[in-house]
Amino acid sequence: MQTEIIMETQINTKLSSFKLKAYHNDDFIDVEEKDVLGKWAIFFFYPADFTFVCPTELGDMADKYEEFKNLGVEVYSVSTDTHHTHKAWYDVSDTVKKIKYPMLADPTGMLAKSFGVYIEDGEDKGLAYRGTFLVNPEGEIKLAEMHDNGIGRNADELLRKTKAAQYIREHPDEVCPAKWEPGSETLKPGLDLVGKI
Repeated sequence: MQTEIIMETQINTKLSSFKLKAYHNDDFIDVEEKDVLGKWAIFFFYPADFTFVCPTELGDMADKYEEFKNLGVEVYSVSTDTHHTHKAWYDVSDTVKKIKYPMLADPTGMLAKSFGVYIEDGEDKGLAYRGTFLVNPEGEIKLAEMHDNGIGRNADELLRKTKAAQYIREHPDEVCPAKWEPGSETLKPGLDLVGKI
């Protein structure tokens, strides 16, 4: 007999309460939800330190970090490793050395579970799937993506989607069509557009 799985949306749900250690700028710091509220934030979950696809993604995010910061967005990478493991990885990997954003340590999987990316069983039990979440200043999730762990992400596309989410926040009567970029045309939903696009 098959078990019915009910998938729930995370869009517009609130960030859960948390307090985690992080490795950041050659120091160990505490990060909690109150540090996130009031600004835009990206939570960028990945399976584990000292792996293969992960440093390529984290390096890609590091290359775009200043652009995210210029948009008022803080980036938090998250894995179920400890903050000590993050530092050890940072110390030996040239790619990871580029990272200037906080690397959150979630060894109990508490934050990964709250975002729905924690792997409960199987070969990768205790790790996280590749999950990307954009949280607005009110602590609401506005973008949620999950990838199987063999599929790497693209920081350029995340940057584009972040700009679209911020634009929509400032222009709630407009929507951004496919491949929208800042400065390009948006749409104003209304009866006159039905069937005309």
